[in-house]
Amino acid sequence: MNWSRFKSHFYHNADLGLSLDVSRIPFPDEFLATMAPRMEQAFAAMEALEKGAIANPDEKRMVGHYWLRAPQLAPTPELRAEITDTLAAIKAFATQVHSGAIAGPKGKFKNLLVIGIGGSALGPQFVAHALGQPRKDKLAVSFFDNTDPDGIDYVLNTLRGQLAKTLVVVISKSGGTAETRNGMLEAIAAFKAASLDHAKHFVAVTGAGSKLDATAVSENWIARFPMWDWVGGRTSELCAVGLLPAALQGLDIQAMLDGAAAMDVVTRTPSIAQNPAALLALMWYFATDGRGAKDMVVLPYKDRLLLFSRYLQQLVMESLGKEFDLQGRVVNQGIAVYGNKGSTDQHAYVQQLREGVNNFFVTFIEVLKDRDAKTSLEVEPNITAGDYLQGFLLGTRDALSEKDRHSVTITLADVSPRSIGLLIALYERVVGFYASLVGINAYHQPGVEAGKKAAGGVIALKLKLSAALAAAPGQRFTAEELAAHIGASEQTELVFKILEHLAANKSSGVKKRAGAHWHQAKYSR
Repeated sequence: MNWSRFKSHFYHNADLGLSLDVSRIPFPDEFLATMAPRMEQAFAAMEALEKGAIANPDEKRMVGHYWLRAPQLAPTPELRAEITDTLAAIKAFATQVHSGAIAGPKGKFKNLLVIGIGGSALGPQFVAHALGQPRKDKLAVSFFDNTDPDGIDYVLNTLRGQLAKTLVVVISKSGGTAETRNGMLEAIAAFKAASLDHAKHFVAVTGAGSKLDATAVSENWIARFPMWDWVGGRTSELCAVGLLPAALQGLDIQAMLDGAAAMDVVTRTPSIAQNPAALLALMWYFATDGRGAKDMVVLPYKDRLLLFSRYLQQLVMESLGKEFDLQGRVVNQGIAVYGNKGSTDQHAYVQQLREGVNNFFVTFIEVLKDRDAKTSLEVEPNITAGDYLQGFLLGTRDALSEKDRHSVTITLADVSPRSIGLLIALYERVVGFYASLVGINAYHQPGVEAGKKAAGGVIALKLKLSAALAAAPGQRFTAEELAAHIGASEQTELVFKILEHLAANKSSGVKKRAGAHWHQAKYSR
């Protein structure tokens, strides 16, 4: 690497407080010019999307998450009013909760339990961790983000004795997402066990007329906030999905929106050199040969950005991981994303990154401001812990470059509501541009739906097995015998896995007797 190349390929925007260094991706001098016509098409597609075009053709939907921070750009007065009215309602609701005007049976709420999964949890979790101040937050936040009973119990144990002062936000667009529904039912049971009326604690964020919406109305929950079909879960952090939990936590949601809006203005610029999202999308394209040939390792050198790689996993992989392109051709596109944080990774997988399989490129995220305190302890003469953190980042970057391992570096001035908004908006735009470059629909998720359908089949099979065992009390079956008994011999492996799970949980009533070999074990009720 050299200073001349760095100067040529270092993007800096003082107004945003953000820089992007792409000089360590070894694209040739003519690459940006060669890709300019394709980027012009991507700019045009994005412009049409923001004006209300059907950008998700499979589901025949508009894609409007950019309007959330610029309602004036929404294509109809009705949509503009919905966005602004919802934001005002979120702010007013949070203010009432903080003041005690909306309270529980034993006074002001002190805790917030958010129930959701995927985009309804990853964004709120990332923001809560990045911006929270445990001793200053208005409400202490926890999450149900899975259907794992032990995980649910873990969270409930942290709230033991505090449910009377706990507000619950249930987030599900359809209201039928199994994991979220299960978490809601578990929470309701916990409130009932504590002799509390859950409806006086619960808030819904959901689509109008959904199952969750109907439940909230019939049970007279405290409040309901909308989710719209033109906002996908992975781009929902800046609607009620993310803004309501953040506002209740006491975070500055307007600053987040303003940061995102500022980034959107810059990334609408139809000039590659002046558009950080276009530059980053082209680096993804070059680094992965435009077909996901390499993985993306995200290394934020900031503890508060620990969850950013998890957030990006959904945003990038659910958006770009597609079997077909827009013409219906099989392309098997996608970019795998993983990461943790620096400098933790100096002692974890950087060894492989430098000397193992060269099947990745790295995104380093640097934050210039070390801490809020005016002074930092000198751990050595004239050296602070923050100096070491930067040293590890820059040193690791050089060590990787020495071994022809490629990287980009994003530099933020600080971690603040505004900079988090900037970061979210930057990557939302990058994903959209990259999808245009490779010709796929970034805004649907057929693979996720296939997984849900398959899970439903497993649940149906479990019910058949339970019914068959209950109908033959005391009779013992091997997995093969029971599969044949219910006419599911082709699913014997699934039958075995389900029986093992049932036998491990006493509440099922299923007992297991070991056989000479594992597959000869017998199960009974």
